[in-house]
Amino acid sequence: MSGEIDASTYTMSSNHVYRSRPPSAAAILSLYLAHPAPRPPLLYFPDLSPPVTVFSIVESNLLFLALSEVDTEPLLVLEFLHRVVDVLEDFVGAPLLSSKIQANYDVIAQLLHEMCDGGIVCNTEPNALQEVVEMPGWMGKLLGGVGFAGSSGPSLGPPKPLKPSISSAAINQGPAIPWRKAGVRHTSNELYVDIVETLSVTIAPSGRLLSALVLGTIAFTAKLSGVPDLLLSLTAPGGQHAIGQKIDLPVFHPCVRLARWRERPGELSFVPPDGQFILAGYEVDLLPIDPDLNEPPKHMEKIFLPATVDIRKSLGPTGADFEVRLTLNTDFPGYPSAPRPGAGRGGSGSGTPSFVGSSGGGGGGNSPSPILDEVVVTVPISKAVRSVTDMKASRGDAHISPGSEVLEWRVPTKDTGTVSGTATLRCTVAGHQTLDDDFDDTAEDPDPNVDLLQGYYDPSTATSKRKKKKKKTKKTKSSSSATASAADPD
Repeated sequence: MSGEIDASTYTMSSNHVYRSRPPSAAAILSLYLAHPAPRPPLLYFPDLSPPVTVFSIVESNLLFLALSEVDTEPLLVLEFLHRVVDVLEDFVGAPLLSSKIQANYDVIAQLLHEMCDGGIVCNTEPNALQEVVEMPGWMGKLLGGVGFAGSSGPSLGPPKPLKPSISSAAINQGPAIPWRKAGVRHTSNELYVDIVETLSVTIAPSGRLLSALVLGTIAFTAKLSGVPDLLLSLTAPGGQHAIGQKIDLPVFHPCVRLARWRERPGELSFVPPDGQFILAGYEVDLLPIDPDLNEPPKHMEKIFLPATVDIRKSLGPTGADFEVRLTLNTDFPGYPSAPRPGAGRGGSGSGTPSFVGSSGGGGGGNSPSPILDEVVVTVPISKAVRSVTDMKASRGDAHISPGSEVLEWRVPTKDTGTVSGTATLRCTVAGHQTLDDDFDDTAEDPDPNVDLLQGYYDPSTATSKRKKKKKKTKKTKSSSSATASAADPD
């Protein structure tokens, strides 16, 4: 297994080989780019020696590739690449840039070596990696001040074999808790919990809801001294006992005690890592349908949608204008009033009232109700449209990225709390291509006597045949021809 990181200009930034002798990174990159876009996250190249499977993700305009010569679980490799991105952002800072990766090559090489040993994923926890990765003096002090890598790293002077603060026994045995550093101390204890929910809805042209799916994430920021043991209780409509019935496909951080969750669904007992991490994720189907039923349900639950979009086309004197209407409703049911953006933390960050609520040990502030954040409306533009001009938005900004066929309208957070009713975006389509542009005036007319379908089918197997038209000719009687025919009995 090997991995490589490429910049958006397709120049090699870093390369690491874990085992065997895979094909060169340059050869893999050229074959990958030769595949027509959009490229899938998994590509197999059987003509290489040896044949390899290439896994890929794109983050921050950087292309991450991983190679495997044997059959491997695809989700394992793709998740490993995402973990690499998260760890690199913790150590070199976000957003990731090619210049940062090249400037910190020694740190990147250590991280890739510790995260995967001989092609086997072994250590992807940032807290555990901070204990074994050597950091430059100024970077160690900087990250140590914000709760990342320890400030006891060596200076930029003569290199030392090991960190002074790490004993040989600790290196051999590893930390007592794999996901948490030992001896964590903070001047002030803080804990923030953000429940971010994304609502994905499919609506029929008639306005009827076809599907509604909630993807939730519980994000933590823990800055607690010592070894804290926390308990987070989740609630849902219908009581805490309904958690196990309504939440589908829950995923947890390794710090969560799964036995406690199985015994008491809705209770998360854990020792948190130090810093930012994702505690859990879940999925909720708001319109569950029994798969055994062949007919739609007679009664469907009404779903609150804080944001709705309507598009009106063929406007203006020439019919070249279109209008996008965005309706925001921050009066979430079950809450007294909608908060202003930035009033607090701990609420849902996307377009649906929080399905789960949290209570328990936490020192941070909380938000009285969910808030709308990062409202973005995307409108696909047909390839037949040459350009879109006169984009006028009553709130926010709209633009089309070069080379993209999507119009993006962003409503800032400060405006989402002040918009009441409808915000509009009006645009004009310029240079719409017509069907006449596809024809060449200099082309010759086809010969009507030529069968254009010749060679596409066997005439003997045709089920229907075209009837031949008989040409009408004017017949005239001739006495000589009649006499000849009558005089030739033989």
